[in-house]
Amino acid sequence: MKNLSHLEQIIHISFRHKDLLKNAFIHRSYLNENSTGNLSSNEKLEFLGDSVLSLITSMYLYTTYPHLHEGVYTDIKSSIVKTESLYEAAKKLELNLYLYLSKGEEKNKGKYNKSILADCFEALIASIFLDQGFEASNRFVMEFLFGTHLDHIITHRLYLSPKNRLQEYWQNKYKKLPQYIVLDRTGPEHKKHYSVAILIDAKHIGKGEGKSIKKAEEKAALDALQKIGV
Repeated sequence: MKNLSHLEQIIHISFRHKDLLKNAFIHRSYLNENSTGNLSSNEKLEFLGDSVLSLITSMYLYTTYPHLHEGVYTDIKSSIVKTESLYEAAKKLELNLYLYLSKGEEKNKGKYNKSILADCFEALIASIFLDQGFEASNRFVMEFLFGTHLDHIITHRLYLSPKNRLQEYWQNKYKKLPQYIVLDRTGPEHKKHYSVAILIDAKHIGKGEGKSIKKAEEKAALDALQKIGV
């Protein structure tokens, strides 16, 4: 486990209260095997960090993209604060190297668990907010989560679902909508698996599978987007 002072150097923040920083990395499983004095798990910090991140994102969108509709703000925010985005940011900072986990969670590769790392990133935002204030947490999010990533998402409309992006592209280019058909249904009623294809003029342009028709359609749309280079 790396010393947290190394992380402070990376994020350019020297914490006044070192326990706040440490607390961001204490997973609840660790407390089952270890006593941490006055420290608890990072769950409360994660809860606060989620709210701070939501405010930072909302303010950035409101001030930087005033021409967008509030419904679009919601879609964009959902795409940037989702688990996958937070996990990628946590991975780049190597937050897994600082995590306090139980031996069982360690064996289950908890240090590479997407949800654990995403929660840890939000807990770190809260720790910065409590120790350094809003501006410091805002700078941290801008540098280590948004970067150029958020502007890229907005410019290329990646906040739209694959299905919506494909529909928008095809309607603009060919003045028609793609057709989704269910190719196959397998498994028992409580555990169905679906295979879906997308047709344009009776030609298959994408296929996808999933535990619901909706998920299969989204994967099929993503497959189609990749094949046509969008």
